[in-house]
Amino acid sequence: MLALSSAELLRYNDDRHVWHANIGPIKTQQLLNLHQDLFEIVNSNRQDGDKAKPAALLDAYPGIGKSTAVREFGRDFHIEQIAIRGETTPGGHRRVPVAYIALTGNTQIRGLNAAICRFFSLPTSGDADTLAARAVDAVLSLKTSVFIIDDIHFLASPNSSPTRMVNQLKFLSNTFPVTLVYVGVGVQARGILSEGRSLSEALRAQFGRRTTSLTLHPFQVEDEAGRAQFRQLLLTIEKKLVLAEKYPGMLADDLADDLYARSSGHFASLMALINRGCYRAIRSGHERLDVELMKKVKNDAAAEEARLELAAAIEAGLLTARPQPSAPRKTA
Repeated sequence: MLALSSAELLRYNDDRHVWHANIGPIKTQQLLNLHQDLFEIVNSNRQDGDKAKPAALLDAYPGIGKSTAVREFGRDFHIEQIAIRGETTPGGHRRVPVAYIALTGNTQIRGLNAAICRFFSLPTSGDADTLAARAVDAVLSLKTSVFIIDDIHFLASPNSSPTRMVNQLKFLSNTFPVTLVYVGVGVQARGILSEGRSLSEALRAQFGRRTTSLTLHPFQVEDEAGRAQFRQLLLTIEKKLVLAEKYPGMLADDLADDLYARSSGHFASLMALINRGCYRAIRSGHERLDVELMKKVKNDAAAEEARLELAAAIEAGLLTARPQPSAPRKTA
């Protein structure tokens, strides 16, 4: 770095900022388990086109990495399908195994269908039925077999009944011959997977019978297995950092407790904290992460709110993110 000109150093540092902001996805055990479940659900859905295919719902807290994990699954599934079936369909079209649709606030059925059409670069004029027919034609022509619907908690409004959301999701499963993978926050809490006696509750029960619920949990350090997983995550991230004064154990040993307290085990909060720390380390010429530098780095409001209680528990010796050393074996 000392041999670089001022302009070269600016460009190099800018490249490092971009690199640190885009680290991942990281193949944590949670992500690997989720991918295994999704592949099992999707690849076992070999029913004929006139039969509804069971769906998957990934419902978890914000900041866990749901969208990243599911997009990575979609990428892996796409690559697998192209390897098996080729890049083009028998009709000569480009094969598109996976469609990814991210919803926005208060989405209705027409908006949902329009979002699907936009993914396939189709016109978005017309009513809901016209858009659905247009999208189905694309799905059949391009041999799409998986729909990832992100942020499904935006379907309708927060004040609308669960039955309305279920009706919209049921419309999707009945209209498109694909496996639906829903991603959202607090979806189960709205009761759409629960059974009951009334007509609306029976509808929710039917949806629940066709939907497998999955989740991702924050990292926890309350037992040795959790601490070992968190340490492995920090070691993996540490290897990817591009800092001149980086050293083995910089994150996993010297900053483990601090990083856990400040992220509360949420992946998004952790990565934002490390990314901003790297930016500050590069801009200041410090070129490493340590407690003093990280004290100056701001993180998201939710993580900062949970920080005080976790930091107090760590300081009191009631909690630690560092695995305990194994006791030496006794020899005869």
